[in-house]
Amino acid sequence: MGHGSSKSTSSDDSGGSSSNTPLSYRERIKHKFDLHHRATASHQSKLNTRDDFAGIALVTLITAEMKFTDKWLACISIGEQTFRTHISDQLRSTNFCRSVVRVSVISETNKPVWNSEKKFVLEKNGPHMAKVSVFETNRLSKNNLIGYCEIDLFEILSRLSDSETEEFELFDPSSSNTVVGKLSASCTVEDPTETEKSFARRILSIVDYNGDGKLSLSEFSELINSFGNQLAVIKKEELFIAADENGDGVVSMDELATLLALQQEKEPLINCCPVCGELLELSDKLNSVIHMSLCFDEGTGNQVMTGGFLTDKQASYGWMFKLSEWAHVSSYDVGLNSGSSGSHIVVFDRLKKRLVEEIIDGKIILSMRAIYQSKVGLSIMDKGAKEILQSISEKQGKKMNSLESAKDIPAFLEFFKDQINLAEVKYPMDHFKTFNEFFIRELKPGARPIVSVGCDDVAVCAADCRLMAFRTAEESLRFWIKGKKFSIQGLLGNIPCSNAFIDGTLVIFRLAPQDYHRFHFPVSGTIEQIVDISGSLYTVNPIAVNSKYCNVFTENKRAVSIISTADFGKVAFVAIGATMVGSITFTKQKGEYVQKGDEFGYFSFGGSTVICVFEKDSIALDEDLLANSARSLETLVSVGMQLGVSIKKKHTDLSSPDIDITKCGLGS
Repeated sequence: MGHGSSKSTSSDDSGGSSSNTPLSYRERIKHKFDLHHRATASHQSKLNTRDDFAGIALVTLITAEMKFTDKWLACISIGEQTFRTHISDQLRSTNFCRSVVRVSVISETNKPVWNSEKKFVLEKNGPHMAKVSVFETNRLSKNNLIGYCEIDLFEILSRLSDSETEEFELFDPSSSNTVVGKLSASCTVEDPTETEKSFARRILSIVDYNGDGKLSLSEFSELINSFGNQLAVIKKEELFIAADENGDGVVSMDELATLLALQQEKEPLINCCPVCGELLELSDKLNSVIHMSLCFDEGTGNQVMTGGFLTDKQASYGWMFKLSEWAHVSSYDVGLNSGSSGSHIVVFDRLKKRLVEEIIDGKIILSMRAIYQSKVGLSIMDKGAKEILQSISEKQGKKMNSLESAKDIPAFLEFFKDQINLAEVKYPMDHFKTFNEFFIRELKPGARPIVSVGCDDVAVCAADCRLMAFRTAEESLRFWIKGKKFSIQGLLGNIPCSNAFIDGTLVIFRLAPQDYHRFHFPVSGTIEQIVDISGSLYTVNPIAVNSKYCNVFTENKRAVSIISTADFGKVAFVAIGATMVGSITFTKQKGEYVQKGDEFGYFSFGGSTVICVFEKDSIALDEDLLANSARSLETLVSVGMQLGVSIKKKHTDLSSPDIDITKCGLGS
């Protein structure tokens, strides 16, 4: 992320400054963090200050300074929400009848001004990395991503600064080391107490007819009635007495805030949002208050960013995309709709905890849908297309191994400019003499840290990929694989121990062309066997996997390896070939003992897949991976991230990891 200039100020243990000067808002928040940190440290808790914090962050994108003149818009993404500003304004003054009129016009500039703000919920253990993307907007069909920065909202919160406005460097999407501009933004955070009081003030205003800021018994009763909670209606006099702490016969704003906060923790008064009508999650009381507070804010006119987008790419599309959406040419959503019938594949980035769109050439999307999502396409497959795919893959493989193929590397990097981090690559670009040499590139040591090194009862992700995880093969058929003939036996072929994996746990690691294409061991153990199974070379894109007309995983060329482990029993590791990936190369051999995270092999040009099958009741997969998969949503992961824990030898203190973005090597 960019670095804002800041200056720390010292404070004593009581939370005051070194003088008698009152604490600023940020100093008070920082003090809350410090006190919590000391308390948890004294109890040797693994929670940090971020884990217990929840509140509202108000982020304002003020202006930017770019290296060339154009029209600009900015998008901000956090979690599963993305918002966009208007196209940059330039303000000019016009004299009219002795008055000065400030006119907002859209013109080309290298210093766009937005002054656009949006509030975000900061949840316990939730997303806190906000990505700001800046696009030039002079193109008709597609706006062009010029620069981006990552803003850690928690870091901003815990840092003291002379000014609430901070400056962030904008980086070139194709090179995270190249600065293309600067962004000015501000971030202020409402702590939970302020949020509750603000919400109470809004609620109080509904029935405070005389405007004195206090509720009489009759006004309080009417307020309780409006909540639609019959139990609360019966107890409203009792609640009034409880709220009236000073016994003056009325309930003040602070007293109402206290009552609502206490009741939300014990027995919620409000079961649904009075603004949007959404049922509230009773297990997360504080965030219910935050949800309602945000709903009240939507009508104030202060939130000037446009919402409703899943990713910054969607938010940046031009008018031709909007026309195609109106005409139902394409669809944009998470899950199977985006994979099988839509033109966009949306996945969840586990590291940064937000949705991102997978980049695929539009012509390829149309051809895949024509082949894999129709009966006509199926008939073509039955009439020789399989052999054609094999021939194409062989010819393309030879081409990508030729010296002239090296000239295709720059165009490939440009197409995937914000999804390949060249800073991680072991060798400089002039090292690669062919396209395939670049495609099977190695990474620098330490670029993919392995979680829980030395703990063989913790399994890790086997590839940089889009991951789907299922407790059983039956679940995978319900949520993801739509081929009519998929089975564990069909996947593994006639290997002697295939019956051991019936009803086992299934993990699918799908690699896209832009990914690092070396695959690694998810567990430690001995390679018992490696068996090649001949087959077709269908694409492994979700458009084909989600098709009911073909069976990608049981018909494609693949190699089945069996790894014998002490903590997970036997683990089947299946490397699957795909269109343009006729070659699967192993760098380890049968009989070798391997450690989790060790390299196992690589795929040549194209995208492909690894499937791991664990024996029944041998692994407890991480819950976030299972939850996303149950939504038919792939999770973007990298080699070495935690996959799950052995059930046979499970540590009681291990849980789904809170991934630290500063310690992981996933590319931008």
